[in-house]
Amino acid sequence: MPTGSCFCGNIKVEYSGEPASTALCHCADCRKMSGGLYSYNVLVPSANFKVTAGTPKEISKIADSGKPITNCFCPDCGTTLFRYGDSFGGVDGLRIIKAGILDDVDVINHLKPGAELFTSRRIKWVASLDGAAQLSS
Repeated sequence: MPTGSCFCGNIKVEYSGEPASTALCHCADCRKMSGGLYSYNVLVPSANFKVTAGTPKEISKIADSGKPITNCFCPDCGTTLFRYGDSFGGVDGLRIIKAGILDDVDVINHLKPGAELFTSRRIKWVASLDGAAQLSS
């Protein structure tokens, strides 16, 4: 069962089963939350996901999609852990786990992104990922 945690270790999560999807996202929200040029996400059904330690803080806003999205993060260190939103089935839909929080790098090594989202907002000098579906929004 893959596990993940925030930078300070106060919040821990895990999921079971195979991810529903994996994707790089080039939206402005993901750039700002990650401090990088895009984010790498593992999407799992909320029924297969749980927070095992700590209580994440939440902040909601209207995403680049025009729909509400909720960002869940550690109130102590600020690490973004996961998100959920209307584009992904709401609170009972998919959890969008930030792949960088996963504790076992071998899990990440075996989950090549299957898609890239918001490719119209990809930084021009960042190449597309070979074999990944290219979705502009």
